[in-house]
Amino acid sequence: MLGDVRAGAVGLGTMPLSVEGRPDETRAVATVHAALDAGVTLLDTADSYHPPAGTPGEGELLVARALASYGRGADGVLVATKGGRGRTADGGWTVDGRPEHLRRAAEASARRLGGAPIGLYQLHKPDPAVPYAESLGAIRELLDAGTVRLAGISNVDVEQILLAREILGDRLVSVQNRYSPAVRTSEAELRLCAELGLAFLPWSPLGGISRSSLDGTSAQEEDPEFGAFHRVARARGVSPQRVALAWLLARSDTVLPIPGASRPESVRDSAAARALVLTGEEVAELNGV
Repeated sequence: MLGDVRAGAVGLGTMPLSVEGRPDETRAVATVHAALDAGVTLLDTADSYHPPAGTPGEGELLVARALASYGRGADGVLVATKGGRGRTADGGWTVDGRPEHLRRAAEASARRLGGAPIGLYQLHKPDPAVPYAESLGAIRELLDAGTVRLAGISNVDVEQILLAREILGDRLVSVQNRYSPAVRTSEAELRLCAELGLAFLPWSPLGGISRSSLDGTSAQEEDPEFGAFHRVARARGVSPQRVALAWLLARSDTVLPIPGASRPESVRDSAAARALVLTGEEVAELNGV
């Protein structure tokens, strides 16, 4: 649950469809459609998801086009976007948490996504040059104005989650931090989200699990450090990626991973993780990696 909105257990991170190395639009749209066909109802994007030489909002426009071409079956999809970051000409990332910037960015995102309110608007990253309370105050104003329906925060620590809860109240519904088999530094934030009933959206949730094409065209490479995920996968007859997502879902009832994908085969495999229930012994083995 994200506030009063029920979402599928696994979402889709659309960043790979929008930044450098992205597929052509035909395959990108097919990937989004495959996600919807598989029961995915949360699509995550950002105004900064575009190539270095691109235009802010390209990723949002792609999501909007994909939903429009899917038809009425996309009516129940929650689009989550983010504001507060940008790209540099050399491919780097910037951060801008000024209230005036966030207000302009959210209004522009709403237009690209088809009009207000934005389903879920997330403050992409705290800006060290701006008091976090001021950035959160801008999100509160956007909620009050009806530009945004629900709010989330990203790349935050426990204190920042508690401050956001104080300022935004129950309209804060999600936290998006990096969390994966390889990166577990947000354990305290995950636990706090479970206590507060906030959805925890791990970004880059497949970190540590070597990729394969998932369609049989290349062999799966095994990282010895995370061999337990591969052992469980072989025993279950599924991909290590699916095991990793099932492990994340077992971490807490509030976890909603948003793996990226750039091909329909990958997103279908990820979506199937919701049906993979790990045993207690398997979870314990994976927790110990």
